[in-house]
Amino acid sequence: MPSVFEICAGGGGQALGLEAAGFDCAAAVEILPIACETLRTNRPGWKVIQSDVRDVGGTNFSGVDLLAGGVPCPPFSIAGKQLGANDDRDLFPEALRLASEIRPRAIMLENVPGFASEKFRDYRRALFAKLRRMGYEPDFRILNARDFGVPQLRPRCIIVALRKDDVRSFRWPEGSTAPPSVGETLADLMSSRGWPGASLWQEGANGIAPTVVGGSTKHGGPDLGPTRARKEWARLGVDGLGIANEPPGLDFDPKAAPKLTVRMVARIQGFPDHWTFAGKKTAAYRQVGNALPPPVAEGVARAILAAFEGDYEVPYEHGQARLFETSKAVSI
Repeated sequence: MPSVFEICAGGGGQALGLEAAGFDCAAAVEILPIACETLRTNRPGWKVIQSDVRDVGGTNFSGVDLLAGGVPCPPFSIAGKQLGANDDRDLFPEALRLASEIRPRAIMLENVPGFASEKFRDYRRALFAKLRRMGYEPDFRILNARDFGVPQLRPRCIIVALRKDDVRSFRWPEGSTAPPSVGETLADLMSSRGWPGASLWQEGANGIAPTVVGGSTKHGGPDLGPTRARKEWARLGVDGLGIANEPPGLDFDPKAAPKLTVRMVARIQGFPDHWTFAGKKTAAYRQVGNALPPPVAEGVARAILAAFEGDYEVPYEHGQARLFETSKAVSI
């Protein structure tokens, strides 16, 4: 079975998708104790390393097939400042270091869509140049969770780097599963405590959700995002100003907009119900909200495995217009 070494594993969204595709977890690195507890609770057999990625060496995992991870997003937010030299939030350099130590057959990294913007073109060029010098051919795409059956508008930038002998067989997953509506996804949970408004609510929640926002681990309580996102939730009959402890009950106004529970948000992220999250409500919600939806990770991982197996050959220039971006180099 092919193996994966994952960094910044969080609450397990990417890990679940990789597992579903057929990868065995060689190790999962995560700095937050509560997220490590989630991983260990759900998968006692996994090697979970609670550590800053900077303090983890890769030589003991030499030969692992895939290096994967969702490196921190703030440095690449469109709203954020231009990435500066030695920005301590930027863990792409650590991913490069681990790749040089492990020498995996493939690399899969994900980030916010802002990473693909013109603002970070120089940074991408430098990153990809280093990957090419290491013997990989990198490419990136913006993939949307809704194209993988997830009832949510959630674009993510996915980077895949393969060795030259595998890249000819790699094809980006297009996604083909239409997502259910929020109402269809949550109908049984909304009615689980006898709320008389559940059926009416389901009819009104007939679209997909806006992007779930995990939020900072340092500030504030859980909610479903900024004002614009909360307006989108309101159109679906959801109160986005907080997260509920339990589904609405018999005494909840049939015409009122309920708040979602952590389990409900987890479903909207594509997590299976059997996956449990450690910690109290705020900590659990942030693990859910910051995750890569498992179906998206699974789709990309299956495409990587297909490339390993050489199932088909793609023209060599399939995505490389992006790889030869001409602009000044920056230091990574």
